Amino acid sequence: MLADVITGTFAELLGSLASVLVLTLITRTRRRRAERHGLDPAEAEPQARPARTYTLIGTRAPDGHTIQIASSRPAGTVITRRVPGGRQQRFELTDAILSDGTYAADPLDGYW
Repeated sequence: MLADVITGTFAELLGSLASVLVLTLITRTRRRRAERHGLDPAEAEPQARPARTYTLIGTRAPDGHTIQIASSRPAGTVITRRVPGGRQQRFELTDAILSDGTYAADPLDGYW
């Protein structure tokens, strides 16, 4: 009976040590990778990109206001939107800031 208790305790101890060893190796690997790329280990985590408000250049809503969308995609991304009139138009998101504080989304298919 005492042998069963010692055997069970020994197995739990080995399992715990193995878990600690794996976590230590993962942490070291992440730190080395971050140092190799010149990053602070705290910054090694991918950051969520904040959403930007884009104004679709050359488009108007039926009430006459410009059409704006929110997107967290990076500049250079091409999106397709349905514009008034039922047609689809492609826009490229840019880093250009407009006078109203929104970013420009340039039409790729030309102005209608």
